[in-house]
Amino acid sequence: MESASQDINLNSPNKGLGVSTMTDVPVDSTSARASAPEGLSPAEEEELRAELAKVEEEIGTLRQVLAAKERHCGELKRKLGLTPLDGLKQNLSKSWHDVQVSNAYVKTSEKLGEWNDKVTQSDLYLSASSTLEDWNEKLTQSEAYKKTQETLSQAGQKTSAALSNVGSVISRKLGDMRNSATFKSFEDRVGTIKSRMVGSRENSTDGLHSPSGPGDQPPQDNAPF
Repeated sequence: MESASQDINLNSPNKGLGVSTMTDVPVDSTSARASAPEGLSPAEEEELRAELAKVEEEIGTLRQVLAAKERHCGELKRKLGLTPLDGLKQNLSKSWHDVQVSNAYVKTSEKLGEWNDKVTQSDLYLSASSTLEDWNEKLTQSEAYKKTQETLSQAGQKTSAALSNVGSVISRKLGDMRNSATFKSFEDRVGTIKSRMVGSRENSTDGLHSPSGPGDQPPQDNAPF
């Protein structure tokens, strides 16, 4: 019980020891006031404590307002049909935009641009580019490349000629078929059937308009008044 009756001294070099024995020790207001920093008068201490209480109260009020605003925001999103995935996309887009305008991203882009300039202007890069250009020129000027190009060109010309010949043959075959006796006989039969159908249709139309009896006379156009 001696440890319970002793005052708590925060400036003691042994303040980190014996924590388990002091967890159940009640601390009254007098001991709490004794732990206040030195150089503060009681009035200043009371003023600071009052300001602290006011700030904590404002923090609690702001938390309640924030919770109400978040609930209202969720209701608006639900009415608009916005899903959590849409919110995630918007947050990712905003985060990426923030990254792009950040100083670290800008500095990194500038560094990469400087490294690119240094690489493209280096002797090794220029030598490699020149070597590749030489290889390309030698390849395009080589006999094998020219022969391959000529072979492909000849193959394309032969293919075009073959297709043209096929079209000509088909056109000639169609012309021969139209001039053949079988096609002309078929064409004559179709014409005969067509003329018969037209004649029968005219006869049926005349029968409908002809008088039905001997007493019926056709109307006279020039009858006297």
